Amino acid sequence: MKKALPIIAAAVAGLLAPGVAHAETPPGCASAQQIGSTAYVKMGGQTAASVKQFAGCGTNWGYVFVWADWAAKYDLFHVTAAVTTDDGTNHGKVIGRVDQREVWSKATATIASCTRALGVVSLGEDGWSAYSSRRC
Repeated sequence: MKKALPIIAAAVAGLLAPGVAHAETPPGCASAQQIGSTAYVKMGGQTAASVKQFAGCGTNWGYVFVWADWAAKYDLFHVTAAVTTDDGTNHGKVIGRVDQREVWSKATATIASCTRALGVVSLGEDGWSAYSSRRC
């Protein structure tokens, strides 16, 4: 059991440390890549989540990842991920379960449109949002 403790400690440290990379693969499309720049949902000056858009397999996805240090301070939050087109329509909108830190939108048939990923973090009636950069 003593050998397992350093491994567990390293795994926990990786989950809690901000900026630590983690796997980002949209459901059903291992070849998808991030397009555009990452946006950040801010709440009171603190970063709550990262928002990214991915493209691959003929579709787009929105992706939201709540940072561990923010999630440790708040509970009962909801995360929403979607892909937004220039006409303001949200495609593939998914609202995660309570306290779910990683949420993918559904795959959207918006690859031929100008799009941005939308991420929303909500606490009760309040919500904060961010859009990734626009890609055409």
